[in-house]
Amino acid sequence: MEKFKLRMEYKADGKIFITNQFETEHFSMDIKSATDHVKLVINPKTQMTIDDLTVTFPVDINADSRIFTNGYQSWTDCREYFTNELQNAAGFRYNPLAHNTRVGVAGDYSFTSYSGDKGIFQGYSYAYIRNGGVFNLVGSIDERSGYTFITVDANKKEVSAKKDLEGVIIDHPYPVMDIINFVGEENEVFDKYFAVMGIEKPRVQKSTGYTTWYNYYSKVTQKIVEDDLKAMSDLNLNIDFFQIDDGYQTAVGDWLSTIEEKFPDGMKHCADEIHAKGMKAGLWLAPLGAQYNSKLRKEHPDWIIKNKYGRQQLAGINWGTFYALDIENEECADYIRHCFDVILNEWGFDMVKLDFLYAACIIPRNGKSRGQLMCEAMDFLRDCVGDKLILGCGVPLWPAFGKVDFCRIGADMGLKWKDIHFIREFVSTEYTLANSIFRRQLDNRAFCNDPDVFLLRDNNIKLNEEQKRIIATINNVFGSLLFVSDNVSNYTPEQMELFKWVVSKSDIKVINAEFVKQDVIRVDYTDGGEKKSLSFDIRKGVLA
Repeated sequence: MEKFKLRMEYKADGKIFITNQFETEHFSMDIKSATDHVKLVINPKTQMTIDDLTVTFPVDINADSRIFTNGYQSWTDCREYFTNELQNAAGFRYNPLAHNTRVGVAGDYSFTSYSGDKGIFQGYSYAYIRNGGVFNLVGSIDERSGYTFITVDANKKEVSAKKDLEGVIIDHPYPVMDIINFVGEENEVFDKYFAVMGIEKPRVQKSTGYTTWYNYYSKVTQKIVEDDLKAMSDLNLNIDFFQIDDGYQTAVGDWLSTIEEKFPDGMKHCADEIHAKGMKAGLWLAPLGAQYNSKLRKEHPDWIIKNKYGRQQLAGINWGTFYALDIENEECADYIRHCFDVILNEWGFDMVKLDFLYAACIIPRNGKSRGQLMCEAMDFLRDCVGDKLILGCGVPLWPAFGKVDFCRIGADMGLKWKDIHFIREFVSTEYTLANSIFRRQLDNRAFCNDPDVFLLRDNNIKLNEEQKRIIATINNVFGSLLFVSDNVSNYTPEQMELFKWVVSKSDIKVINAEFVKQDVIRVDYTDGGEKKSLSFDIRKGVLA
């Protein structure tokens, strides 16, 4: 990338400066630049802050190119686009529900501006331009200094990488940019990218299981767990996991306080029952949040992150609003460690699903960027969990690379095909299927991909049989954590046949997956060596 251009806007000595030079009276910059890699380190001569640091370089884009930019966090929609399209993010650009409200706090609406022009595509940490079978991958090697906001401009045929350094005070050598620009075949460039980052392949493999959420939601009870566990066990299909989701605890944050009326024998009993059926036990929690009416928030208000106005930082609208915990508070961190110790070692759960993790980095603080705060939070959680398994969810993806075993890569699956989209992170069958297909390169590299559930039951659902089959197929072809939320004893023979195919862990290999025309995706793959194809309209939920 010898031809890259630099633009930098910074503040020093109380004044604002704009420069494209690598040395000024306020700083010098160490530069390591090659054809496919550039690394910049700021050496400040005085204390300074950077409002905008952007590196721009040309790329090969033509009318037939396809462009992908990674969304902010697990749930954020992202897919390949034709070069003349308008990115979906632009539709939320002026949405009052997305900006500066409790609804939009899960996304990047408060600190990022999207273009709103056709042919300009923006995202985080990595992006690619695909010309046939040739991928031009642009990716950040390190987000600890700050998230890298990547823009692909098909009109100008260039890529720019901008660092989110809000809140960072630079008074020592600081690595502000480290990005690669690899060109080659799909597996070649992504293998090389993760090798350069030093991310080892996940220790887990394709797995199957059950979660309570998408049938019972927070109304889950011990009786439901026992009934659905027995139904799954009776099939003798070597299912790997049985996971209890939200609804067992008295409040988010009060993880060791179980609702006795719903779980009279406690959570250790549930884990023991799951183990007795030959499955690993999973438990959901949102360890970086505290519900408004939780005992934790009432007794320890000092454990809540404060915003610039001194108010407790909201982390979302769920549970009547919840707040972000400050793991830099030692007492708060010790409490979270203790919760994990009890859940994993006393209760005996084998895997924890850790949700709403973006709460760690909603606002920059203590001189740290959002990227640094999120990376440190993932280090902390990995240390808390130790050798037990983590399923990450609601997390900016780069900080989760190599830190979680499984990771959600799309929004929550809906009980119907179409949902109203207030924000890009909202429940959406359509969004999560596209994410499963176009974030496929992360699978078995960064972690094992969780495409969310497939649902085959007839009750409490508004998906037709064709839509259920599309979802089950996409999950099986692209996913490595294949969960249902059904009582499988109620399946019809046809539903049971489809279920057994998905959980059989057959040898599936993706040949190609792309939009062949507006809204229509074609997937070519082999299953046990036999070539198969699936074409469907992702907007309408029908075969095409």
